[in-house]
Amino acid sequence: MSEDETKGLGPTLGLFDATAISVGAIIGAGIFVVTGIVAGLAGLASVLSMILAAVISLFTAISFADLTAIFPEEGSVYEFAHQLLSPFVGFVTGWMWILSNTFAGAAVALGFAHYLVALFPIIPANWVASCICLVFTALNYFGIRHSARVNNVLVVAKLLILGFFIAFGFTHINLANFTPFVFLDSGVMYGAYFIFFAYGGFARVAVVAEEVKDAKRNVPRAILLSLAMSTVVYVFVAVVAVGLISPVQLAGSGSPLALAISTTGSALAVYIVSLGALIATASVLLTTILGVSRMTYAMAKEHDLPTALSRIHPKHNTPHYAVLVVGALAALLALFVDLSGVVTISTFALLFYYALANIAAFRLPDQSRSHSRLVPVVGAASCLALLVFALFVSLQSWLLGVIGLGVGACYYLGKTLLDRRKQTH
Repeated sequence: MSEDETKGLGPTLGLFDATAISVGAIIGAGIFVVTGIVAGLAGLASVLSMILAAVISLFTAISFADLTAIFPEEGSVYEFAHQLLSPFVGFVTGWMWILSNTFAGAAVALGFAHYLVALFPIIPANWVASCICLVFTALNYFGIRHSARVNNVLVVAKLLILGFFIAFGFTHINLANFTPFVFLDSGVMYGAYFIFFAYGGFARVAVVAEEVKDAKRNVPRAILLSLAMSTVVYVFVAVVAVGLISPVQLAGSGSPLALAISTTGSALAVYIVSLGALIATASVLLTTILGVSRMTYAMAKEHDLPTALSRIHPKHNTPHYAVLVVGALAALLALFVDLSGVVTISTFALLFYYALANIAAFRLPDQSRSHSRLVPVVGAASCLALLVFALFVSLQSWLLGVIGLGVGACYYLGKTLLDRRKQTH
């Protein structure tokens, strides 16, 4: 193995790039779809679900900011759990992160494909999804600067389109749609549960911390900035959506924002919002492949995954084998995956590794933290509460999540036993 293949990844991303990576992961297809689901659950009070989910997310985001300021390394939550809890906990945390985001990436690719095929019904959706995975794999292969530039363009474009939805839709709001307004009921809580997962990408930039300039300052800033920006966008979108059309109609649509803006009578507005959905899914997929390849790289560096996956390309300075494996797997899943279990696996895994991140933040010494220990306590408690809540929302999420966790644990234990046998011979 050459020296170039074993050196670390160099910092090339600024604060704007870092923030855009997390914004790209948060504001994705979810806002174009989940808005309808939440409106059906919380009704006119869906904006309260958005705010409640943001507050819950904030505690975990602060924990990530504290952790990244101390450990600005590739791998994020895997590194935190590995160093502050135990190697085994670190492994299963990273394993669940990879499992969650690889399946989610395939789902996002299929979402992109369905939007595109709806506009141009020529190629089967699964093949479109597989091809877009390969395109973004190539981008990630040739360097993070290329990926970051494309992601910056996509993020700015989708924010402009959502800004258009808010501004244009606001001029057509029917105030009568806001009555009667119920401030708090069980629907608001269910809505917050689903929106929490739409916010789930706020810590994506922490996975590529080694590649961010002045990571100890810029990564925590990017995490908190991305969450704040996304919350503002989500709240305004929710207000305009329910002001344009009834929550029942929003809930019954697979493209609620396009349906809402259609009430203005502008076909061009519908086309623009639909284009926004395409851009949003593309941006999420790009950051997903980027994030999973870096998590794989970080785990391979610690010999928790095959060490070949930690090799760095001598020219492009990317973990090229990790990128290729992750991209190929996402493309393959996009061809054959059954999406019925994708969201449930991602849901369980997200809460699992975010809860462990908060526990790791609690273990930080007092002199290394910028906030009270109460912050990670509340963060862990809220994640665990939502994990229990998930049991009532979907038993399947627990079954598939526990199976995925069990497979990872068996792999780690088997690898550990094999390594010990090699050492004794």
